[in-house]
Amino acid sequence: MAAEGATPLISVVTLLAAAVIAVPLFKRLGLGSILGYLAAGLVIGPFGLGLFSDPEGIIHIAELGVVMFLFIIGLEMKPSHIWGLRNHIFCLGAFQIFSAIAALMGIGLLYGLSWQVAFVAASGFVLTSTAIVMQELNDRGDITSPRGQQIVSILLFEDLLIVPLLAAVAFLSPNKTASGAPIWQTIGLAAGSIAVLVAAGLWLLNPLFKMLAKTKAREVMTAAALLVVLGAALLMEYGGLSMAMGAFVAGVLLSESSFRHQLEADIEPFRGLLLGLFFLGVGMSLNLSVVFENWILILSGVIAFMFAKGFCIYIVARLTKKKHPNALDRAIIMAQGGEFAFVLFSAATSQGVIDAKIQANLTAIVVLSMVLTPLFIIIHKKYIIPRQTYVQEEQEHDHIDAQHPTIIIGLGRYGQIINHLLMMTGCHPTVIDKDANLIAGMRKRGIKSYYGDATRPELLHAAGIESAELLVVAINNKEQATHIVELARKMNPQIKIIARAYDRLHVFDLYNAGADIQVRETFDSALRTGKKILLAMGMDKEMVEEIGTAYFYRDRHTIKQMAEVYNPKIERFKNEELLKLALENDQETMLEIQQIMNKER
Repeated sequence: MAAEGATPLISVVTLLAAAVIAVPLFKRLGLGSILGYLAAGLVIGPFGLGLFSDPEGIIHIAELGVVMFLFIIGLEMKPSHIWGLRNHIFCLGAFQIFSAIAALMGIGLLYGLSWQVAFVAASGFVLTSTAIVMQELNDRGDITSPRGQQIVSILLFEDLLIVPLLAAVAFLSPNKTASGAPIWQTIGLAAGSIAVLVAAGLWLLNPLFKMLAKTKAREVMTAAALLVVLGAALLMEYGGLSMAMGAFVAGVLLSESSFRHQLEADIEPFRGLLLGLFFLGVGMSLNLSVVFENWILILSGVIAFMFAKGFCIYIVARLTKKKHPNALDRAIIMAQGGEFAFVLFSAATSQGVIDAKIQANLTAIVVLSMVLTPLFIIIHKKYIIPRQTYVQEEQEHDHIDAQHPTIIIGLGRYGQIINHLLMMTGCHPTVIDKDANLIAGMRKRGIKSYYGDATRPELLHAAGIESAELLVVAINNKEQATHIVELARKMNPQIKIIARAYDRLHVFDLYNAGADIQVRETFDSALRTGKKILLAMGMDKEMVEEIGTAYFYRDRHTIKQMAEVYNPKIERFKNEELLKLALENDQETMLEIQQIMNKER
């Protein structure tokens, strides 16, 4: 792997140093971490400083980063959610892939390739880089959004195509005796691998983790998590399928496990490090000598292939009713070739479908497309998106894949504090907000939340309102908050509802709508300010605390009485009964506070 004479430790130090230097520099320049890894790999690789001679070996090891990434994604998707995506996976995925293969084959034929070689080139390039796309979706916090879920569905369909494409390459081999096992055996081995993995996931994994949890040895749980991921990947590889697909299936099977969050925490550090190593390996594998020798062919091939594939993706997106900005965005992030192309081209070469020179050229085209994609994404973000208005036609609510006893509606400055406090106690509520940018930002911070409009009954149903124990309404829109409380109370008469109130009148509305507890958003801070003022005036601290407590409970008691006589049809200062209660409360509160002050003298 390393240059001759270098020890393994030197190799490790070199890789880490390259990443540590290049990635912060590229991020500082606004070019992103992926481009930093790719550039670092190019510099230290065999076609740069020559510190490494086997980039393919590094890529093979580092593909485990992609594997772990897909395992974590699988943990977020329950089997019912995957079933709900079946139309996206098989219909949308097939539509995009096969139309792109046809277009790319046409370009290959225009370059003078035989139809067999054109098919291999098209099949390799059509499979998108899972690593680049998933990293970009993760950076955006877009994986669980409807737009992101459609892209993930297409990637899953591409992984399912691996066996048929390898079988097709074997069928095209001019030397049929060397084409390997019969197709029925290949398909049977793949199906058997999936069956074994599903059986292990259903009947073995959860008992295994329960048993290991009793040992209370964290390192053993981490080892078990790695064993599950790598074992699933190995099983799929043995069956001729994608390693990433195996990890994804294992994640899905564990998505309803009580150990899901711990597994995610254990795998995350390895995922990030290996994914970075993967991009380093891709940068190393860019053969500059081949590029320089055939630069016209390769550069024109990269442009033609990326444009044709991107155009097909764009057209498919528009035909499936996506607006121009969103269709263009999908085309840009998915227009490159992927890591599986290296496997397909290698198989085609070994079976005589393409020669070594064509393999080198096609590999250079794929690698260069992967290198250029992060640059195109940056250009798109900086120069194209600011000139466009994204139409929120895709902004139906997110699929809520986990229901919890507590639901929080609203993740603004008010809801964030509530959610943060609950998370510190080990509670993980279902959090919903209808600000898509806020949700994306919170996901980047690791706060799981869902986009959606909670005034819609179907969203509350998806969040599990009928079985929830507590609803917290923390939004700042008075009318919407009241409407959500009314809906929730109708859908679950037993649920306890705590609602944020704008002011005293809003408290009355929420009370009548069915909220059990109404918390005025400024009451506590105003009371606290008043206590600070009394302290500043020289009053004794214990007396101030007692006065504050008395005021708080007296006001809360009166609010309930006033809510019962409140009538929204009568103007605020024309409801005589309400005014009478307010005046009586003021007199009683003042009397109680005076008694506290006199008692201390």
